[in-house]
Amino acid sequence: MTPERKTELIKKFAQSEGDTGSPEIQIALLTERINHLTEHFRTHHKDHASRRGLLMMVARRRGLLDYLKKGYFPRYKAILGELGLRK
Repeated sequence: MTPERKTELIKKFAQSEGDTGSPEIQIALLTERINHLTEHFRTHHKDHASRRGLLMMVARRRGLLDYLKKGYFPRYKAILGELGLRK
């Protein structure tokens, strides 16, 4: 992920000015990395070390989504729609 893309995602999902760590931003950044690694595995299917990292990222994103779902349901639904998760 390029620094420009990261800045773009942070601006898009920030809750307020200067926000860089809200769950929405973390979920968006993890989703970007997960999508990139998924493409990587289409050609490098034996890269098991990176696959472990992918599984850890998916678990971290799942935890953040559960946190939003439990306490901030409207924000949870909005992030799912924005990122195209849960088809």
